[in-house]
Amino acid sequence: MLKVNNLHAYYGKSHVLHGVSFHVEPGEIVALLGRNGSGRSTTAKAIMGLVECEGEILWKGQSILGKKAFEIAHLGIGYVPENRDIFPKLTVQQNLLLGQKGSGKGSRWSFDDMYAMFPRLKERQHTEAGVLSGGEQQMLTLCRTLMGDPQLIIIDEPTEGLAPKIVELVGQYLQTLKQKGISVLLIEQKLTIAMNISDRTLVMGHGSIVFEGTPDALRADNYIRKEWLEV
Repeated sequence: MLKVNNLHAYYGKSHVLHGVSFHVEPGEIVALLGRNGSGRSTTAKAIMGLVECEGEILWKGQSILGKKAFEIAHLGIGYVPENRDIFPKLTVQQNLLLGQKGSGKGSRWSFDDMYAMFPRLKERQHTEAGVLSGGEQQMLTLCRTLMGDPQLIIIDEPTEGLAPKIVELVGQYLQTLKQKGISVLLIEQKLTIAMNISDRTLVMGHGSIVFEGTPDALRADNYIRKEWLEV
């Protein structure tokens, strides 16, 4: 579904990604792990057309390199950034409405689906998003992205700063997406959630992929975990 090959990315003169290559299959959860500054978030932004890059990014066999972020989103890739990017003065319901493409007809997801998945959002549907807790804002951002009916969701640090119960809820949410046939590229630091729900794991270090394999293979590789991950 998504293929990244020999990807290089830059912030001005700073060369951040160095030949990154990986792929995501339909209905697969791939965890992209690594320490802060390893290039994980830059990889997500490069896929979404938000940073200067070169190499090859294929979506269903067609190049999306050089396309604008909104064009990439309309092709079926959803992006949940690390900073959540809610609209604080709009209500929960209005934020969700902004996630829809067109009229929303034909989408696999509805307001009722979002509220069934996260009942707390239904309770606060008429509340301004800016007063929600961090966990509620994360739920809202995830659901707003789903309202666009993506086939792949790139999620950057969804559990950052959340209570353990909410982290568990996010993990269940991602597994629900997989059951619905949606692919997930999960950018995460917490090994527990990533290892428990992913089909494959990638580890980044200094702007390159230093490991690719199953969660079990990563558990068995003490060198990679000690050298490149927060353990």
